[in-house]
Amino acid sequence: MPRTIEWLSKVMPASVTGIEDDVARSIEVVENPPAWMCLQCRGAKLLCGKPRCPIIVKAQSIARQGASFSAESVEGSSPPGVFVGRLGYPKVSIGPMVPPQFGDTAILDTPEDWLGRPVDQIVDYRFSLVRGNSRTSIYEAANPGRLLASLQELAMAARPVDSELRLTKPPRRVLTLSEDAQPYGPSAPLDKLRIGNSHADRNIEKAHYDRDLNAADAVEELYSRGVLVTRIQKAFSLGMFGNGARRRIVPTRWSITAVDSSISMTLLEKVKHNPTIDEFRVYSFRVYDNQYVAILLPEPWRFEWIEAWFPNTTWNQFSNSPYMIGDYEEYFGRTKYARVGGCYYSTRLAVAEALEREGRQAAAIVLRETYPGFIMPLGVWNIRESIRRMMKEPFERHETFRSALGSAIGRFVIPHTKWAEESVLISRELGQTKITSY
Repeated sequence: MPRTIEWLSKVMPASVTGIEDDVARSIEVVENPPAWMCLQCRGAKLLCGKPRCPIIVKAQSIARQGASFSAESVEGSSPPGVFVGRLGYPKVSIGPMVPPQFGDTAILDTPEDWLGRPVDQIVDYRFSLVRGNSRTSIYEAANPGRLLASLQELAMAARPVDSELRLTKPPRRVLTLSEDAQPYGPSAPLDKLRIGNSHADRNIEKAHYDRDLNAADAVEELYSRGVLVTRIQKAFSLGMFGNGARRRIVPTRWSITAVDSSISMTLLEKVKHNPTIDEFRVYSFRVYDNQYVAILLPEPWRFEWIEAWFPNTTWNQFSNSPYMIGDYEEYFGRTKYARVGGCYYSTRLAVAEALEREGRQAAAIVLRETYPGFIMPLGVWNIRESIRRMMKEPFERHETFRSALGSAIGRFVIPHTKWAEESVLISRELGQTKITSY
């Protein structure tokens, strides 16, 4: 198995990476799918049997009524932005993203700077980026052709790059939504791409041209040098890291989770050597009609992430009560991909960053309630940046777990009994008697 795909398979489900798919799915159409089905699918697996996710279609309609661009060419400053699709894997769609404007357009493709901005403003950012699509094999990364080499040059750029797209037809003004990746705007088949002079980020450039450096080490080194996670994800997606002959293009959705997972595992190897915190802590943060709470325990590393989606939210359209879903890991981590998807790994990354920054270790229980005002998926960047912000906020100190739990759950609508039923770590803490109690 190629080394890049072998490493990716450790942090992604086999059926997603395309390495193995032995489970045949029924094609029976479910008209009103239950919340558990939507939350495990999130518009990606089409578990309901429909050719398009009806929830995503509805969100697209809410986001923007579709007009069409009339031009078959677009000139402007790419943020820089690139995209790799997953449909048709191992032949995938790749291409640049260019807005019809020049200047400093970096904000259009920098999710680290989006948190707290109005959702309609983020939608406008993404609608302004036109994607040109061209199909290629994932194996081309080992020996890039002209287009892939140009995209890799874009991904290395330290600032926006003047570019010109020539398309085979005018792009339709459609918003592509995903729980895993940030929204993507209009697209059309690519005829030709021309990019101007670019100034490379020397850290990414060095990792790219080191064809003996494996992908995991490249990701770790770039992160340690302060390169933004989303910049690393773009380069990883274009197959820019790893042993030269084994390099592979990775769909954007998968690269986001792979990088979040890899960085968090590296950080946790350091965190696990640190002393534990001295008290129980409660953190909280609210944004985009989502309430987040974290409880840190003065114990060795364990981690749990649970979401509660209320009726009429993105993935709970057809039931009358909140639906809860979560996953957890013990000290030595997980052996299977988390059923809640990429948000598990983005949350773990944000918590690991906070502990590593402080030089401490803790067990972490992170909870989320999502209310009806959250009308469309924005991508896991929203979770990662929300938890990052929360972990920098002042926290409450408590002497006991019960006190911390009471304060944390007091910020939620769902009662603590429901959280205890769903959570492995909460029920364990409430049910176990520790030797320190004597």
